[in-house]
Amino acid sequence: MTQVRTALIAWDYPPSASGLAVAAREVAESLAEAGVDVSVYTLDRADRTSINGVGIIGCLPDRVGLSKWLRRRMALGHLVAPRWFAARIAADHRRKAYDVLEATNWYAPAALATRIPGLAFVTRHSTPAISTGAVSGSLRNRLDGRFACRLEAASARRSNGHIFNTESHGEKVTALYGLDADTPRSVIGLSLPPERLARASGAAYPPEREANGPLELLFVGRAEARKGFDCLMEAVVILAAEFSGEQRPTFHLSLVGVPEADLPELSDKARRHVTLLGRLDDVALDRAYRAADIVVAPSRYESFGLVYQEALAFGRPVVALSADPSARQVIGESGAGFLATEASGASLAAALTKAIGDAALRQTLHERALAAAGRFTRASLAAETLALYDAARAFSRQGR
Repeated sequence: MTQVRTALIAWDYPPSASGLAVAAREVAESLAEAGVDVSVYTLDRADRTSINGVGIIGCLPDRVGLSKWLRRRMALGHLVAPRWFAARIAADHRRKAYDVLEATNWYAPAALATRIPGLAFVTRHSTPAISTGAVSGSLRNRLDGRFACRLEAASARRSNGHIFNTESHGEKVTALYGLDADTPRSVIGLSLPPERLARASGAAYPPEREANGPLELLFVGRAEARKGFDCLMEAVVILAAEFSGEQRPTFHLSLVGVPEADLPELSDKARRHVTLLGRLDDVALDRAYRAADIVVAPSRYESFGLVYQEALAFGRPVVALSADPSARQVIGESGAGFLATEASGASLAAALTKAIGDAALRQTLHERALAAAGRFTRASLAAETLALYDAARAFSRQGR
């Protein structure tokens, strides 16, 4: 059987801790473990190396020259990085042909590589740029964002196959980009790395704490509206007033990934409940999960929701928003937490109040979370991805 050769495009790659970098590593290493010859082309380095059976090829030029200036220009700057990717991949493809090229939709890094002859192209869709405020702000930023969004759509429409994280995510992106319904597509969930699953295994619940110590709430993400950070801060103010009496359990909120500058002004009473943990590596982040009683993930929209999967792996109840289709699917269907009915501080506070005030209920949610964990493995990720690759290659051979 001929070995499949795959090229993946990633804006960055671990040790970078971005969500796209972590996802790229998980896809690449799962495929490598399945016997696929995998190379990842990334823009956060210039050298070539191999990590865990995956070839890592840096596409950052030694001399950027005029390109550095162009990258800062409105609209056309979005084509500079795709040009770097395309040139490096095309040269390697000529020496030894790849079967499939996979890339994220995010800001269309494969916008020019899709035109390389004899290479089936698959898009693994993450959150579209338009869902993260790309077309907001100044007139210059709005015009620039619109160009980026159109570039995403044009690149995605040239795909021979599509991978979505959830059904609802696929429906949203298909409508947004105007994708051809006949193009092969699949819903494939990401797995967690084996070392993280090992650290999650056997995590005690409830976590150890001082006698009558506060319940630990954990938020992991950026301080932005898509992540529901505004709702969370409003809820903290409400909860700080609600749980101030000695007869009721108190709480403490740890924020991961939020710098001091992004924390809004809070009352002294509310601020005492909040601790900033900054950016954490995987080991430190896993310690934070083990210390948490409840994970608060109030995103308005997630393409997949890695934090949901991480929380479930550690058996932690999750409080999320029903506004997010991924939360409805991952958390709502599993019964591993509560979904606030509205994207508001008051609604989120009400859901948290229910979880904070009932230890027996939290234990039940913990057991449901553990039961829901492990739905996605590296073996399933690789097998389902390869099946989609086969369909995309057949679709490409038909000239479509």
